[in-house]
Amino acid sequence: MSNTKDKVKDLIESVPSLRDSDTRLTSHIWFRELEKMGLDPFEMKATDFFKMYAQEKMTLGPTIKRARAKLQEESPNLRGKKYFIRKGVAQDKWLDKLGYKPKYL
Repeated sequence: MSNTKDKVKDLIESVPSLRDSDTRLTSHIWFRELEKMGLDPFEMKATDFFKMYAQEKMTLGPTIKRARAKLQEESPNLRGKKYFIRKGVAQDKWLDKLGYKPKYL
């Protein structure tokens, strides 16, 4: 599973709390990538990690964020709790009054 979107989907399905935190999601993905490369994230020097990131050997943070956002746009069931708190029921009612139907209704 090398595709970023697949990695993100796998994680947010198996660890729902990652749906609300790009920072935690990104950390999990990097941890798995380091392990896949045969490196021990607990023993690795920060400077080595920075070099790998700068050489784009790790998935870039903004790429992970975009993949998560796109997945949650396409699959509302993958959205986190914060989304529903932020958007709320009031917005859905307002859109419905205007004649718009949200994708997830």
